[in-house]
Amino acid sequence: MELCMSLVNGGSISVVNVKPSLLSRSLPVRKNPISLQSYTCLRPPSLSRQFQASQFAVSASPSSSSSSSTALSSEKDQLPADIVVTETQEPNSRVKLSIQVPPEVCDDCYKRVIDEFMKQAKVPGFRPGKKVPESILVSHVGKKSVQKAAVESILRRTLPHAMSSVTGTPLRDSVRIVTRFSDMEQAYSSLNSLRYDVIVDIAPEVKWIPENGYKNLKVVVEIDSDIDAQKASEQELRRRHKSLGSLRIVTDRGLQIGDLAVLDISATTIDQDESNVKSIPSAESKGYHFDTEDGDKVVPGFLDSIIGIQRGETKSFPLVFPESWTQEDLRGIHAQFKVECKELFYRDLPELDDSLAERLLPGGASLKQVKESLLQKFLEVEQTAREQAADNAILDQLCKMVEVDIPQSFFEEQGRQLYGARLLEIQANIKLNEQQLASLSSKKAVDEYLLNQKENITHMIKQSLAVGDIYKREHLQLSTEELVKEVENSIAEFKRQKQDYDEERVRGQVQEILEGAKVLEWLRAHAEIQYITR
Repeated sequence: MELCMSLVNGGSISVVNVKPSLLSRSLPVRKNPISLQSYTCLRPPSLSRQFQASQFAVSASPSSSSSSSTALSSEKDQLPADIVVTETQEPNSRVKLSIQVPPEVCDDCYKRVIDEFMKQAKVPGFRPGKKVPESILVSHVGKKSVQKAAVESILRRTLPHAMSSVTGTPLRDSVRIVTRFSDMEQAYSSLNSLRYDVIVDIAPEVKWIPENGYKNLKVVVEIDSDIDAQKASEQELRRRHKSLGSLRIVTDRGLQIGDLAVLDISATTIDQDESNVKSIPSAESKGYHFDTEDGDKVVPGFLDSIIGIQRGETKSFPLVFPESWTQEDLRGIHAQFKVECKELFYRDLPELDDSLAERLLPGGASLKQVKESLLQKFLEVEQTAREQAADNAILDQLCKMVEVDIPQSFFEEQGRQLYGARLLEIQANIKLNEQQLASLSSKKAVDEYLLNQKENITHMIKQSLAVGDIYKREHLQLSTEELVKEVENSIAEFKRQKQDYDEERVRGQVQEILEGAKVLEWLRAHAEIQYITR
């Protein structure tokens, strides 16, 4: 599946490293993820990979009559003369290199090309290996092909020299020759020299405002009241108790707290001009099973308005959706509700005592033990939720404290990783057919995701870079045993899900996640954290 946009544009030459689908290289969705908690963004792997010439290839334009593709040597080839490289800083941590290749280098490359053709060409009238006059060889191979091969040779030999002069750390997969190949051929043919331009992204610098501000974080963490362990354990006990009871039809009274009603609900907007009155579909429901003990989950005033309603009765009343309502389009809306009670039940519950312990919690010996076990469970949930909320607040604050000029290739790589992970989630939950998978993984779909999620992706990259910078600044360390264990777990999960993977890539991502967890642990220990309940 192709989630990567090609870097080849028109007739230009691109220096690229062809990668497998990000979908097959992302970490698998795991039921028990490693303890990074809210640090869900992988630091873009290019951060830890400096430019290595052996990882790139120079390939001819698709429109050329013939082509060759040869990997650059990991060691710079000695040149007979120096090339001239002019570096220009551009926005988004991008550098433009203008490279001037002198005639001496061009001539040397030309000679090497002729020698290579001499070894490989089969010229009529000459035995293999027999020296062929240059004019006859060029005529046989074609002058255009020789010139093309010479230009490619010049690029292969000079690009590593040019890259070694770049200020900063070039990012792999971001190097692109932007000069059209046809223009380079023409210049070489007429001037016997070559000039070409290269665009390359460099690892962005993280600037802290204020410097070292992360060492004195003061974080206010909002905790939802729903995660209060005592309250949550009591609600869970009540839910389990109710599950052991039976529903009985109410025949001689109206709705009371504790009852369950089946309601038909409709709602319209309130307006003095009746022609402007509109129905509110999202607030309407047929056969809605309403548990009166969940009154805090409906519009304020709804429960009070229907208390006493009897089976077959209809009540109409106005309510206002609060500004804190989860559905933004309903906030502040004045609505007229109409509610018809279709059925009305009460719960016939067994007495809550030790005799129910085993049914409330397998292995429970007494009601007291059940309560203690449930409380302990929710204390753990509460602690995890508090840590996750603290991590989110810390990461949000870090993002506000750093300035980063994010390279475009960095942004696109991170966005594709996130998109690939999202596709994996979808595929894990819903088995997509080939047509659906092709549509979701198309260039158009990926581009739309990058555009729509630009702010979110940028935010996550800033958080990631900030965390990575702190890891280096504070000289934090990761145990080899922990890394090996998590890599093995991740690979085992890939195999279980029958997904392709790149072991080096998995190791790098797992290491970055674990390093992020170490940073968050360090930050929590050094930050002043205040928890408030909302």
